[in-house]
Amino acid sequence: MIVKTKKYQLANGTFIKLAFGNLIKDQWWGALIYLAICGGYLWIPNLWWIIGASIALVLYGLFWLIQFAGISQLEQGKFMFEKLSYEITSQQILIKLNSKQGMPLKWESIKKAQVAKDHFLLVMSKAQMIHLPFRIFNSQNEIKFVETILKRKGMIKE
Repeated sequence: MIVKTKKYQLANGTFIKLAFGNLIKDQWWGALIYLAICGGYLWIPNLWWIIGASIALVLYGLFWLIQFAGISQLEQGKFMFEKLSYEITSQQILIKLNSKQGMPLKWESIKKAQVAKDHFLLVMSKAQMIHLPFRIFNSQNEIKFVETILKRKGMIKE
């Protein structure tokens, strides 16, 4: 079965929000480092432990926000923000710019997948992802088929 989606354009704000949320989930251990540095206050009671750790945490978050915002401005990243349609099979995802131009993407290049209440998120790296809102599918059966593929590939749990 081939699932053909409607055309969809990923908004810059949506990309930044999804990418930053994904980064926070992947790098949760950063909070432990922050707490460990703040714990230095117990060793040498000085408020600068907490201030320094907080500044470092904010700068780290700003660094990644700037990286994600910059991707949408670079020529190499423009492709992700154009109006695209997708053809999804159990072998690959065909990302189509129009009826003649497209790029196949093998399932092996997708590191993980997430199913939210209104979309699929296929993550290839920190900054490369495919956002598939349920509204671009033509029927509920197509959504269930894509979910079944993701379960078979071991990308989501049942």
